[in-house]
Amino acid sequence: MLLELAQLLEQHIKAFNVFGYLTLRAVLACLTSLLISFLVGPWLIRKLTMYKIGQSVRDDGPQTHLIKAGTPTMGGALILVSILVTTLLWADLRNRFVWVVLFVTFGFGAIGWIDDYRKVVHRNPKGLSAKTKLFWQSVIGVAAAFTIAYSTNLPAQTAFIVPFFKQIAYPLGVTGFIVMTYFVIVGSSNAVNLTDGLDGLAIMPTVMVASALGIFAYVAGNAVFAKYLVFPFIPGAGELTVICGAIAGSGLAFLWFNAYPAEVFMGDVGALALGAAIGTIAVIVRQEIVLFIMGGVFVVETLSVVVQVASFKLTGKRVFRMAPLHHHFELKGWKENQVVVRFWIITMMLVLVGLSTLKLR
Repeated sequence: MLLELAQLLEQHIKAFNVFGYLTLRAVLACLTSLLISFLVGPWLIRKLTMYKIGQSVRDDGPQTHLIKAGTPTMGGALILVSILVTTLLWADLRNRFVWVVLFVTFGFGAIGWIDDYRKVVHRNPKGLSAKTKLFWQSVIGVAAAFTIAYSTNLPAQTAFIVPFFKQIAYPLGVTGFIVMTYFVIVGSSNAVNLTDGLDGLAIMPTVMVASALGIFAYVAGNAVFAKYLVFPFIPGAGELTVICGAIAGSGLAFLWFNAYPAEVFMGDVGALALGAAIGTIAVIVRQEIVLFIMGGVFVVETLSVVVQVASFKLTGKRVFRMAPLHHHFELKGWKENQVVVRFWIITMMLVLVGLSTLKLR
């Protein structure tokens, strides 16, 4: 909205053309979402507390988590509101990719909201059944995959790119691209959700990964940079830099309230939505493997659950003391803050590795 206003004013005052620069709008998006979250956050926490929308805690988990019972949850709604308002203010609303990412983000957010609502308000510990949740995730994921696939014009825009190599890219075709897109979106959504088990554990890696993807989006949407760095040029992808900035700003503000000891938890409404958002952005800018690298913590957390379940069903034995992996380290004696900060450090290193693929090809 503000972009359109600036474009109108530019006809009379040339100084307003500065708002046409993606880098400035990405920074403003980050600051705007940060400010919105800071202003709305305390009010939301009070409301959640008033209506007793509190977190339930697993009896078989670390005993230190018992004190968290009753802490307001569903705080991810704050992140989503900040992202929506900021994107509407600073993004080019004629861009198709912007609407695809918003559709996926809020579609998965709605699934998470219903799941949280049933758990917390209706006191149904199961929430949405796994089959129901996967069904609606699949509907949204496939719809997004089709939209992205038929929004591309060049074969390179649907090729599977292998980082660190200039000439290695595998053409997927429309069908292969849709299948891969579906798995990336749904997989990243659930991976972030599984990681969201400690104060601040999921949100900071999400901020770092989203910020890095913003750089990839800027490169992919710039013909000069894309050619120089041997990236497929994807017209319109650069606008996703604004959404990445909004995710980073709202995530940092949420961390202010979610840092140990947390005043509010994100809940599925935030975790499912943010995971789906970064997955969708990674697909659009053709950096699925880079997302896999940068989100290594999410990947390992997910694999720990898969391994744990498979091992217990096949052998009756558990590989880890408890899954996801962060609980395993807690039960080994690590303090919660130690687990969180160490996972942040690992994510920071992995993000740097991912960013190195910009040039190391």
